[in-house]
Amino acid sequence: MQAARGAMANFRLALIQLHVSAVKSDNLQRACGLIREASAKGAKVVALPECFNSPYGTQYFKEYAEKIPGESTQKLSAVAKECSIYLIGGSLFLVTASVEDPFQKRMVESCIIRVLSLVLMVLYWQSTGRTAYCKVGLGICYDIRFAELAQIYGQKGCQLLIYPGAFNMTTGPAHWELLQRGRAVDNQVYVATVSPARDEKASYVAWGHSTVVNPWGEVIAKAGAEETVIYTDIDLKKLAEIRQQIPILSQKRYDLYGIEMKK
Repeated sequence: MQAARGAMANFRLALIQLHVSAVKSDNLQRACGLIREASAKGAKVVALPECFNSPYGTQYFKEYAEKIPGESTQKLSAVAKECSIYLIGGSLFLVTASVEDPFQKRMVESCIIRVLSLVLMVLYWQSTGRTAYCKVGLGICYDIRFAELAQIYGQKGCQLLIYPGAFNMTTGPAHWELLQRGRAVDNQVYVATVSPARDEKASYVAWGHSTVVNPWGEVIAKAGAEETVIYTDIDLKKLAEIRQQIPILSQKRYDLYGIEMKK
């Protein structure tokens, strides 16, 4: 697919809230099947959750880590090409010298998973940053807590932000929806979050509730806790109307404040 500058069209977004098991091959097979199902139902942009191919936790890093290209990324690339869709592949554990040692010590998401998310964002940006419909900004889980990242994406013309994430049973009910609505209203963009399905027997229990929020701050699609695929039509005309009604992007005082991206 080639990007069309200035294009404004509705498109269907699918979020796959996958039940993740301890068997990587089963996770990959299930994910690819649900991707095909979403494509058959008209989805043009499809997103997988954080850690979609493995359980979540430092104890799993060594066993499930892959290189890129690797088994998971190659299968995702093939199914995206087969279905002619834009696919955001969630996150996975990478084999890199710079992050192997911390894996053995403790799990601090801000300094471990965040490193992985930045790597994946760079890799996926080349193919998913600009679609035929709009620019898409990518973050992973903890990134949604940083309003500055979302603002930079907005300044760069993104109209949809997608955050694969895995909030837990404490942060999920407290902050999951609140943060999404805040990022959406602040930047007048669509915000989508995609979580693994909840598994009460897992060592880390994800909140679930994958969600899409529109630029008005309304929740327009939301999953429960179980495995499911949720769909919503992204209406870029509605986004433009909201920005016209409340023109905060043109009324910001850049002479008084501003945010810049560091290279």
